[in-house]
Order: sequence, then C-alpha cells, then structure tokens
Amino acid sequence: MIPRNGGRLLIRGRTTPLRTFALLRRTPVHTQLKYIPTHVPTRNLGFFKIVSKAVKMPAYVGGAMAAGGSYVAYKVEQASSFTLDKLSALKEMTDGFFDKTGDFFKGLGTADGGESGGSEGGGDNGGGDNGGGATAAGAAAAAVGFTSDEGESTTAESGLDDDEDEETLIEDDDDVDFENDETDDHMVNLTRQMIEIRNLLANVNHDGIRLPSIVVIGSQSSGKSSVLECIVGQEFLPKGSNMVTRRPIELTLVNTPEAAANVAEFPALKMFNLTDFDQVQKILFDLNMAVPASECISNDPIQVTIRSPRVPDLSLVDLPGYIQVEAADQPIELKNKIRELCNRYLEPPNVILAISAADVDLANSAALRASRLADPRGERTIGVVTKLDLVDPEVARKILLNKKYPLKLGYVGVITKAPGAKSSAGGLFSRKQVSGYQAFVAQQNFEYAFLKENKEAFFGCTVGTRNLKKKLMKVLEKSMASSLRPTHLAIQQELEETSYQFKVEFNDRPLTPEMYLANNIDVLKLGTKDLSHNFSRNELKSILKNALDQKVLDLMAERYWNKPFDLKSSSFEPDLRELTQINIDGDIYWHKKLDLTTSSLTKLGVGRLSTNLITNALLTEVENLVDNTQLRNHPMAKSAVRDAAKSVLSNKYYSTADQVENCIKPYKYEIEIEDREWQTSKENAVNLLKEEMRQCDELYRDLKSQVGGRKLQQVVTYLEKLKQQKDSDIDLSTNETLGFSPTLIQRGKDAIFLKDRLSLLKMRYLFVKNSKKCKRKENKYQCPEVFLDAVTTKITNTSVLFLNVELLSDFYYNFPRELDMKFFNNLSKEEIETLAKEDPKIKKHIELQERKDVLENALSKIESVLAIQRTTQKNGREEEHKKSVFGW
Repeated sequence: MIPRNGGRLLIRGRTTPLRTFALLRRTPVHTQLKYIPTHVPTRNLGFFKIVSKAVKMPAYVGGAMAAGGSYVAYKVEQASSFTLDKLSALKEMTDGFFDKTGDFFKGLGTADGGESGGSEGGGDNGGGDNGGGATAAGAAAAAVGFTSDEGESTTAESGLDDDEDEETLIEDDDDVDFENDETDDHMVNLTRQMIEIRNLLANVNHDGIRLPSIVVIGSQSSGKSSVLECIVGQEFLPKGSNMVTRRPIELTLVNTPEAAANVAEFPALKMFNLTDFDQVQKILFDLNMAVPASECISNDPIQVTIRSPRVPDLSLVDLPGYIQVEAADQPIELKNKIRELCNRYLEPPNVILAISAADVDLANSAALRASRLADPRGERTIGVVTKLDLVDPEVARKILLNKKYPLKLGYVGVITKAPGAKSSAGGLFSRKQVSGYQAFVAQQNFEYAFLKENKEAFFGCTVGTRNLKKKLMKVLEKSMASSLRPTHLAIQQELEETSYQFKVEFNDRPLTPEMYLANNIDVLKLGTKDLSHNFSRNELKSILKNALDQKVLDLMAERYWNKPFDLKSSSFEPDLRELTQINIDGDIYWHKKLDLTTSSLTKLGVGRLSTNLITNALLTEVENLVDNTQLRNHPMAKSAVRDAAKSVLSNKYYSTADQVENCIKPYKYEIEIEDREWQTSKENAVNLLKEEMRQCDELYRDLKSQVGGRKLQQVVTYLEKLKQQKDSDIDLSTNETLGFSPTLIQRGKDAIFLKDRLSLLKMRYLFVKNSKKCKRKENKYQCPEVFLDAVTTKITNTSVLFLNVELLSDFYYNFPRELDMKFFNNLSKEEIETLAKEDPKIKKHIELQERKDVLENALSKIESVLAIQRTTQKNGREEEHKKSVFGW
C-alpha cells in the first residue's frame, strides 16, 4: 500500500516526498518502492536505533561483495561513474531485511507500525527471495543502462518497458536532489505558471520584463526542425527545398493529461482546436511564404500553442537556420539579417539549444559559434548533436563527452529521423514513406534500437529524445525559478509607472472598447429620440412641398414659358402673355394645356418621389447625429450606422410608396379646390414666382460678371441684329472676324434667354399678385400657377399622413434596435476593438488600460507563485529539521 499520511518512499536508496510519486508513473512497486514510517513513537526510538545498526552490518558486507563483482565486470575508468549506482544497489539489497524488521516492530506492538510495509514485504518476494537480493542487485547494477555525466540514465538492456526507463531517468538525475529538495512537483507547476505569465506579458514591450524561453538555433541542414518535431511528437513545421522558415515561430507546449489528442492553436489568428497537423503545417508554410522573397526574413513572430498529453511544459522558439552563402535568388544581406534576428533571441535569460549534425565537425557548427558569442561561458547553452546514426559510435561519443567544446549544460545526442522501412515488394522504389505520428513512432523505435545496440559506446553520455525532453524541462525550470524575483520586481515597477501615467492622462477613468462603443450608441439613441420630436409632420410637409414646387416650375417652363432663341423665328413672344386677354370659355387650347400639366404633376410618381425624399432626409439627419458623437472619427462606425438606417428604411420603402400612391389616386381624375385653399395657393404662387425671379436675376448677374458687361452687351446686340435680318444662311462659326468665338456666342444666347425669362416672370408675378382674375378659382386657366400650387398642397398634405405613419414611426422604433443588432450582435470582440482604436486618442486610452490590467494580472499570478515557493521552502526546512532530530 502507498501510505496516505506521514509516510515516505524509498527510491533507489533515497527518500522522496509522496507527491513526487506522481512523477513515477507505472513503475513496478516491487522494484522501486519500499515504505518507511516517518513517525516512530518516542518510547521505541532507542530500540529502533539499535536494531537499525544491527541490520546495517550484514547489509554492508553483502553490498561489498556485490560491488566487487560489478567492479570486475566494468573497465577501471568507469568505476567512478558507477559509484552512486553501487550505493543504490547496496540499499536495495537491504530492503527485504528491513521489511522483516518492520514486521518485527509490528509483532512488538509499536504504535503506528501496523501500516508499515511488513505485509507488503511479505507478499513481495517471500522469505526465500531475500537471500539472493544482494546478488540480484549487483547483476542489475551491471546490466542496467548507462548514465550521463549529469546522472541521467539512457537505454537499458533489461526487460523494463519504456515507462520504467523513463522513471529511471527521473530518479537517477543528479541535477535534482530528492533527498534535500522536495519541490520537484511544485517546479513543474512553476514552469507552467511562468509560461502562462510569459504569454500574458507577450504584448508588454519592456526590456526588463523578460521570461526565459528555449531558443533553437542551427544551420539549415542540421536537423533543427526535426528536433522540435520529436519533442512535440508530430510533424508540423514547414518543409521545402528553399528557405521556408522566414519568421520566428514561438512555440508553447502545454501538457494536458486529460486531452484525448494533440491540439494546435494560433492565438493571434484566432484559430483554435486544430487537430489536423497537416493543416497546421500548411498554415505555417503559408505564413512564412507570405514574407516577400525580396526580404526573405521577417521579425514578426508566429505564435503557436500545442496542447497534448505527450508533451512537457516548454516554451520554445524556432528561428531561421543559419546559412553560409546566399543563393542567387536571395538578397545579399540575408546572412546578416538572419544573424541579427537570432542574436535578439539569444540574449539572456533565454536558454540556447544549439543544434549541430554529428557528421559535421563541431568547429564548423554555426550554432555553436553563435551561442559562443551570446553565451561566452556556455552557462545557458545545451548542445544537441543530431544524426548519430551517420557516424561511427566512437566518434559520436567523443563529441558527447563535452571535452573538446565544453558546455556547462553538456551535450545530448539524438536521432531525429528513422530510415524508411522496406516494403515486402522490394525494389528500388519500394521504400515506404510514413508521416505524422507514425513517423514519430518510427523515429522513437529506431533511436531506441540504435542506442541499445551501441550502449557500450555511449556509456557516460546523455542520448535519446526522451532524455533531451527531461533536460529541457529541468533547465527551463531552473531558469524560470531564478527569474521569479527579478521579473516580479520589474513588473511591479512597470505597473507603478503605468498606473501613474493612466491617472495623469485619463484620471483613472476605465475604458474598454465595449464601454466606448456602448456610450456612443447610447448618445446616438438619445439623438434619435430627439429627432422624433423635431423631425415630424411639418418638416415632412416642407420637404415634399419644396420638391413639388420645383416640379411645378419645371412644368411651367416646359409648357408655358420656354421657347428657345431661334434666329429663324420672326416672333419671340411667349404664348403665356396671351392669357391675360383670351376668352377662357371659348379657347379649348388653354384648357387642354392646363389639364395636361396637372396630369403630369399627379402622375409623375409621387409615392416613390416622396418616399425617396423622406428617406434621404432621414439619412442626412442620422449622419448629423453621428457627427455629434465620437463616432465621427470612425469611418467604419459611420458606415455601419448608415447601413443600419438604410436597413430599417428599406424594409418599409415599397409599402410606403404604394400607400402614398394609392392615397393620391383621386387627384389624378378630379381636383376640387375651396376658396380658402385658392387664396393660400395664390400667396404661395406669388412667393414662388418672386423666388424664381431672384434666381434668374442672380444667374444673369453671374453670367455678366464672367463675360464682362460690355462684351456681353456687344454679343447680345449682335445676335439681336442677326435676328432682325432674318438671314437663314448665317453661319455663326464664321463670325470670329468680329471677335466672337462660339463659346461667347453661346453666352450671349444664354443672356438673351435669361433676360426674356426675367421679363416674363415679372409680368406673371404682377398679374398673379394684382389681377382680380386670379382672386377667384374659376379663372384657373388664366392663373395656372395658382391652380398647380393648390394641387401640390393637396398632394403634400395627403402624402404626409401616410409617410408619418408608415415610414417615420417605424423608423424611430426599429432604428435603435437595429443599432444594437449591428454593433453588439454582429461585430466580434476583435472588430469592436479595431473600431474603437481608429481614434488615436481612444486607442491610447484603451491600450494603456489594457497594459495596466495585464500587469496587474501578471503581478497577481507571480505573487501567488512566490507564495507557493516560500511555503515549499518552509516545508523543506521543517523536513530537514525532522531528519536531523531523528537521525535519518
């Protein structure tokens, strides 16, 4: 049984906290674990010490015999490397006897002894197995795999499965002293939390806030990408014959034991839950190829997160490979650009993973040269030697022994690609190609078989992808731990500076893109409410009446006033002058003319005309409302508001136009006018004629100022003389000898037209205003201006009723709701943020607020990590105190 409280585990002779047992997955209990009670009653403590001393004597004797046999089996120069394993074997040899001692304690009735490992020992090997324990331990020490100079174990020749090998790697690691350091599981937690903090601070541009990552460098042919793929266990990096890694790839690995599959994410692209790594590879390839060939290198990183139950918690950066000579299609400065990009990532506190191929002399390794410049003492550099299978094992061993080009963190040898297995068909092209996870499995199997076959040659070296993963985890853990307090101090100082700046510039007023947009939309809604009171029936009537008055003027000019200036005509008197002298009852011509003009007015499509007018007027009013808010600085927002207004108005456009057309249908056949309406229309007609006279006079003055009064008068006089001569053979283009160009002649004709139009309007103005005939509605044929104004007034009053009900009321009700739909339901969070940041001032406010929030969040997280670390250190000191008291 595994003790729940107060117990400790003995792992190869070392005591380890129970929580570390989670790291030792699936290790056979009978080979790894023995239970020792940590709380011995005081009254039996003296007796326990006596028995312990008695037990140690035969254990030492048997251990010496086993050590001697093992020493003979190995070469003399390897004896020192096996010292630790020998001692571990000695302790394992005594386990059976010690368990029997526990049973002895149990028989004596010691308190808390009933739950010790006595029964476990009895059921383990039985009484007969204990006698051969020393011999078996010595044989295991000789037959088990080899360890690195840092104490990391590699492949084993024993029958242990992969998990047992992994556990051997963990327990034999000298870098972590389980007896004195009880924080290993907390360190795993620390790494994950610090990686989260690092990702959180990715957008905080500050030199002092830098958390370590593992930066992978190497030449293009060194196997750099293959090493990363072996760590992840998937093929996902872009491949190609030309230079395909053109941007840094910031890779975050997150161990998720509960996950059923590997999942990739691109946070910057808002792409999540990608399980197809062929698609991930294509995305990375496209992002890299987006860099123009003329540049070849970009400093803009690609952020990728991979979550998997098979990856450790690591933060890695893949950089473009070093090149020796630029290709013909590459820029001349490419080599220097790659070096400059890599140097930025090689600065402290980042850990350098220098990739070199075994078949290339380390003296020519571009990665080691670059790391030597960035890390002269080799304290942050891990050397990785790939392609071990391409050289003689003895040659590879000399590289890995870390003597010729020493690094403090040493070298790790790996094989990142397995040769393809031949198919049963045989032949030159019969080699099978595997990819994805199958390629990873093939690589792992090939690497294991190769290292197992050559284990003697690689004795004392650190080899294997699994060892590389563990080494990276430990190195990153230590780097993260050493960065805790400096990072905490830097974040605290930056937060104080940001908070002060936020208070000075924005008075501590919080602002988010959503808050900013909501405030402006609320202002717009209030403006719409005010518009519903100000833009009502009277405004509608004014807009529609002005438009219909212009139609009346056009119809009058077309049927009554306009006669083009013609040199061939003997008369230039408008027919309208005759209206003051004709016999109305006897002249059917004028009756027909007025009826046709009225019909043209009522049948011009008033429904569509009025709906268009009001729609355009509402859109203009909405634009004015937007201009009174901060949204005026946001083109995208202005367009969205206009689209929302158009959407509401278009829903009622056709039904409103049809309703208006139906309501004015009676006026198409018969129009009855009362005396009161006639008098009102007479006043309107007089004002309309007066306004037309003003505009006509203004146009004549502008023409006179453009041409010149004297020049214009000369042209007008010349044209009037031509008109009197009635010479039909005159060609105006031949009169340039007189100094009049065709353009000047046209200006003269326009002046004559405006002059005659002004004369006619003055005559009609005086007639309508002063004539007794225009006081009665029966004289409508002599006063068409008054009658047509009465018609437009009736059409306007009737149309406005339906426009107000069908169009305006619906708009004021639905427009605010459409705004909410347009901005808060249809726009994503990113689009709202982009919209808000279109205004430079608002952008600065929001970014400062976001920076302050990120720093506060990061500070809170790192303080919690520090608190856990302090608690763990305190518990460690208490445990050390207990050991010193009880003599364990």
